[in-house]
Amino acid sequence: MRIEHKETNTVLGEDIRVFTSFIDRLRGLMFRREMVGDGLIIAPCTSIHNCFVFFPIDAVFIDNDYKIVKILRNFKPWRFSWIYLKARKVIELPDGKVPLTIKVGDQLEVSGV
Repeated sequence: MRIEHKETNTVLGEDIRVFTSFIDRLRGLMFRREMVGDGLIIAPCTSIHNCFVFFPIDAVFIDNDYKIVKILRNFKPWRFSWIYLKARKVIELPDGKVPLTIKVGDQLEVSGV
């Protein structure tokens, strides 16, 4: 799956994996030493933790229409996010992948679904 920021044409990832099963969502990035593909989408999801994840990530919470609800940049290991009630999914990306030009309320475009 490919995810692009519509306004700036910034590609966030070409090989984004989708985790929807209970086991995949539960494990996420835990016990991994590097990112899965270019990143992953966990759905459904309104909050995350970074326990047993050994590297920082960028996390973009989105609604069902891929509109950005919240961005967590440099989300370090052993942290917990708030619960974002408007979010339906989270995109987890390598640390530093989400530029400062991308902000809450922006629209993302998904292809290759």
